Amino acid sequence: MKTLLLGSTLLCLLASPAHAQLRKVDELSLAAAKRLADAAMAACQAQGRHIVVSVLDRGGNVVTVQRADGVGPHNTEASRRKAYTALSTKSDTYALASAANANADMRNLTSLPELLLLGGGLPLMAQGQVVGAIGVAGGGGALQDRACAQAALAAIPELDLTTP
Repeated sequence: MKTLLLGSTLLCLLASPAHAQLRKVDELSLAAAKRLADAAMAACQAQGRHIVVSVLDRGGNVVTVQRADGVGPHNTEASRRKAYTALSTKSDTYALASAANANADMRNLTSLPELLLLGGGLPLMAQGQVVGAIGVAGGGGALQDRACAQAALAAIPELDLTTP
């Protein structure tokens, strides 16, 4: 009886699909990241603004960075940190900054070294799942940076156009 039970259990385990323990996830390609960066740059340049844009994959790795001529060097790191903040919190960094200003319990987010609570960072969502993030800096303020990041989302039809 013990052998039969052990054999049945083993058979069930072997019959289970091997892929059941692996998740299928959408990945942000280099080509898509470049299109996003190009679209953000074009949106800002059309308004006479010069920016740095960083695009990160779902793991927080930099996929691409573009910097317009004449943009201050601090903006490169600011764009990456805005993207990282959006990715990490799955939030629009402008909305996150507003919430932190209004809510004492959220103010501690400003003390985390990698987070930058300034507008211009958006999570990149596909079918409700985070696939990466975009960060824009140097466009003349949080609302301008955010607008350029939002304009870039239309460059990739697979992305959700609204952020959480």
